Amino acid sequence: QVQLVESGGGLAQPGGSLGLSCAASRYVFRINSMGWHRQAPGKQRELVAVIARDGDTNLADSVKGRFAISRDNGKNAVYLQMNSLKPEDTAVYYCMAVLRGGSTHWGQGTQVTVSS
Repeated sequence: QVQLVESGGGLAQPGGSLGLSCAASRYVFRINSMGWHRQAPGKQRELVAVIARDGDTNLADSVKGRFAISRDNGKNAVYLQMNSLKPEDTAVYYCMAVLRGGSTHWGQGTQVTVSS
C-alpha cells in the first residue's frame, strides 16, 4: 500500500499564497500521473491539477493562471503552489497518485481556508 503524506495548507487571506507538498512514504517503482483534487463542503470532489511523469500538466479552468503544479520524480513528490487565492478555493485538498499498474492512491487531505 502506498501512503501519500501531505503537508502545507492552512489559512490565507484573499489574494494570498499557500503551497502544498505531497510525497510517497516509501519508494514506489513508478508513479505515472500525480495531482491534486479538492472538495468543498457540500460539493463533489473536483480535479485541481494533474501532472504526468514527463511534466505535462493539466489545470482546472478555475485555477489557471493562479496555481502551478510541479513534481520531483526522484522524491516521488508533487507540489501545488497556489497564488491569488480566492474564498472559493477553500476546500480540503487531496493528493493523488496513479501507479504504473493503474491503481490510484490518495492522501489524507489537508485543509485550505481562504478568508479575511
